[in-house]
Amino acid sequence: MMAIKLGITGGIGSGKSLVCRLLEVMGVPVYISDAETKQLMVADFSIREGLVALLGENVYADGVLNKPLLASYLFGDPGHARQGNGIVHPRVKEDFRRWVQCHDVFPVVAIESAILIEAGFAGEVDVVVMVYAPEEIRIERAVRRDSSSRELIEKRVRSQMSDEEKRRQADFVIVNDGEAPLIPQVLELIDSLSKKSGCLSRRQAPPQR
Repeated sequence: MMAIKLGITGGIGSGKSLVCRLLEVMGVPVYISDAETKQLMVADFSIREGLVALLGENVYADGVLNKPLLASYLFGDPGHARQGNGIVHPRVKEDFRRWVQCHDVFPVVAIESAILIEAGFAGEVDVVVMVYAPEEIRIERAVRRDSSSRELIEKRVRSQMSDEEKRRQADFVIVNDGEAPLIPQVLELIDSLSKKSGCLSRRQAPPQR
């Protein structure tokens, strides 16, 4: 039986990582797309070749990814971002598909991505889960977490898809506003999958081989 694939998304500071940690405690493996993308941008030959063709040899100065150069290019123009994403995202999708195959003993797996919908990954999953928190709370969390300026965080918030659009495209919404308890909501998500598939218990464990 194919695993049910969850896509966990939400804006900066919404609490995606916290929800994913709860899922992992419940036995659901999670592909952290941000971390995996960073690794692929160093290790994947196709990505390296594409970025060098786009930005020149300096993008991998001394074999190390020049993150400031790449960021200034990607965030400087929407067209540039599309070019860069066109090089990186297809390889990340391939890597995620391989990862899913390697976790085929699990009835449910998940991917965490802030830009799950924008990057076209919604088509890679069966259920899109949005983690929602009011914008002001998200900004305050991100400022504390990243030791960053409010202005920079607000700029990042504006660069992402709106919460309204994410909610419209989500199959399930988890509210993480500091008041609504998270664990019951995650259990409700697990239970809803169990009812649909009949393959998952609340504390999931991989089947024995």
